[in-house]
Amino acid sequence: MEFYFPDSQDQVDPSFDFITEQRSIHRVRQRDDRYAHEVIDPPPYDGLLISKPIVDGLPGTTAKYTEAQRNRLYRQGAKRFFRLDQRGEGLKIMGDCGAFTYVREHEPVYTVEEVLEFYEGSGLDLGVAMDHLIFGYDAELDAKSIADVPEEWRFRQNLTIELAAEFLQLHKARRCRFEPLAVAHGWSPLSYASAVTQLQRIGYDRIALGGMVPLKTPDILKSLKEVSVALDPAVQLHLLGITRTAHVHDFAGFGVTSFDSTSPFRQAFKDEKDNYYTLDSTFVAIRIPQVDGNTRLRRQVTAGLVDQRSARRLERDCLSRLRGYDRGDESLERVLDAICSYAELLGTTKDRTSEYRRTLEAKPWKRCRCTVCREIGVEVIIFRGADRNRRRGFHNLAVFSARLRRELDGTDARSQLAR
Repeated sequence: MEFYFPDSQDQVDPSFDFITEQRSIHRVRQRDDRYAHEVIDPPPYDGLLISKPIVDGLPGTTAKYTEAQRNRLYRQGAKRFFRLDQRGEGLKIMGDCGAFTYVREHEPVYTVEEVLEFYEGSGLDLGVAMDHLIFGYDAELDAKSIADVPEEWRFRQNLTIELAAEFLQLHKARRCRFEPLAVAHGWSPLSYASAVTQLQRIGYDRIALGGMVPLKTPDILKSLKEVSVALDPAVQLHLLGITRTAHVHDFAGFGVTSFDSTSPFRQAFKDEKDNYYTLDSTFVAIRIPQVDGNTRLRRQVTAGLVDQRSARRLERDCLSRLRGYDRGDESLERVLDAICSYAELLGTTKDRTSEYRRTLEAKPWKRCRCTVCREIGVEVIIFRGADRNRRRGFHNLAVFSARLRRELDGTDARSQLAR
């Protein structure tokens, strides 16, 4: 089963100094910063997923890519842009139209031709046909009349199928080199199966299932079971935005051959507690925010409510004691005291002492053999700034990849990631 990681220009700066927190003055982000597949060896995914709104933006809005980056992507092609020709042999690149970004519109904001030209112009391996999300799910509708289904849901499903037909027709007429995928949307198990059936008749042999991110696992499994009944044995399924390693065997049994998600990466700095992955557990990262980077603290300093020198002293004390603890020169209690004092100054209301104690007692970064943990050690567990947080995200991708291999084929992932 293949895992695709959605790109959002999440890179790390190899010149970043974790002690001084300075970087090279000669750094050029696109040239020097590194993607996860350049940091983690072997690459922690089978391919990248790039989205048209991220690259080109929506009508009337700016893209995440700069104009220079966008021009370079089209000029060089995606493989060279992401430097897959250097260290990412075998990695694929899939494109989609970013339906989440225009979900509130009555119809998609792009034309089929614009999306197809984005895929072909970028030199992608796979391209997902235009779709329109259905945000709603009710399995009980399978026992009712089609008239009971909200009109908007029916409209979006039918429109997605029509767009898929137009996309495939244009793909064939232009003899495009990328592999086309259609998207099946539904509101229940039978409606998903019906969409898959229609897309197969149109001529697709690879179909993505969309709109499942908000669904509970039992609903996903019920829908996949119904889809599998209608699925042609030669047709492959892709799950958009779904990562549930505990159920990959079930997914595979229902015809799923690939999926994509940012969850392992994003949890490193978006989740309240599951910031650092291990093969069998997760840990909270130690929050030591930068004095100059904390908006609330900066306002308090400006208002004269907090002494800046005291804040800087407590910040340095936290980092120093944590590094000392990593070396075996500092006690756990003194580290926790420093962290609590700094949190109190920041006005942090959530008490994470017990969670921090669990992380520090376990020292999971000491046992991990991934490239990130071997190179930066204890810095990976510090929740502070993009260069640490993204590296922790890269570590999570490496562990997630190992978990996936373990679930699918029993690979001894522990020998690769733990010592």
